[in-house]
Amino acid sequence: MKIDFKHKHAAHCENGVISNLLTHHGFKISEPMAFGLGSGLFFVYLPFIKVNFAPALSFRPQPGLIFKRMSKRLGIKIKRRKFRNLKVAKEALDEMLAKNIPVGLQVGVFNLTYFPDDYRFHFNAHNLVVYGKEGDTYLISDPVMEHVTTLTSKELETVRFAKGVYAPKGQMYYPIQIPEKFDLEKAIKKSIKSTCSNMLAPVPIVGIKGIRTVARAIKKWPKKIGIKKTNHNLGQIVRMQEEIGTGGGGFRYIYGAFLQEAADILNNKELLDLSKEITGIGDQWRDFALDASRLFKNRSLESDGYNKVSDKLMLIAGKEEVFYKKLKKAIV
Repeated sequence: MKIDFKHKHAAHCENGVISNLLTHHGFKISEPMAFGLGSGLFFVYLPFIKVNFAPALSFRPQPGLIFKRMSKRLGIKIKRRKFRNLKVAKEALDEMLAKNIPVGLQVGVFNLTYFPDDYRFHFNAHNLVVYGKEGDTYLISDPVMEHVTTLTSKELETVRFAKGVYAPKGQMYYPIQIPEKFDLEKAIKKSIKSTCSNMLAPVPIVGIKGIRTVARAIKKWPKKIGIKKTNHNLGQIVRMQEEIGTGGGGFRYIYGAFLQEAADILNNKELLDLSKEITGIGDQWRDFALDASRLFKNRSLESDGYNKVSDKLMLIAGKEEVFYKKLKKAIV
């Protein structure tokens, strides 16, 4: 069985799955619009939680929250299911495919056989779509891949029930009701206000304050935990920013594209200017990643390299604070 599903390449997995699933059901929505409506731009630093032996941090909210927020704001109903039993999970998936319904899945990255080895690490919040089955092989639309691919029944089972942080527990999801009309302007304004509120939150590990906390930590790490662990932590930041935060600059480019679309819909030129501003900030995030990567790959000739990347990150935080305050005012 093979569903007539259109695969479209995307910068980020969850946004891509949202866009592709909803487009399949007749509601065409771009990846940036899905990301923006779900208030996907975020930052959190969790030093008390370790992922890949480094402090956890994220440039986006927890898995599934982007889709949940966007759906709620547009009145779209989504069905989600988690499983304890592997057989029941497989039967539930097969049942949906038999009904000609493509299904989104949350999976672990490490055992995705079609991923290059360099991209396979322990991260359990990846998203893909299953759109059919041929014998014991499932047809996979992974939006971060240029073309559709496949997984055997056993391979899919392994990634659906990966262990560790954000264990997917066989989670699958799909839209069950899409309204004929949307108040898109209202949804855009609400999502922007939410993003600004999150990034300007008065919490030391969230948003702008969280970025500053990380910047200060980078200066302390070399003496506190040693160069080897410091470099590992910097590698974690860059990976979360440029690989998990795909699209570049920790999603800043995608958010800039969202604001560009929002400017047209709301007829708000100020949003167009702010779109360019956050894109420029994304460039600075990439410069930070480049300098940090030179340090942890031992290619930097800077004797004071850790202090300099810390200062660069602190500068970025200041520019983002100004940006979100202007953005908040722009949609009042």
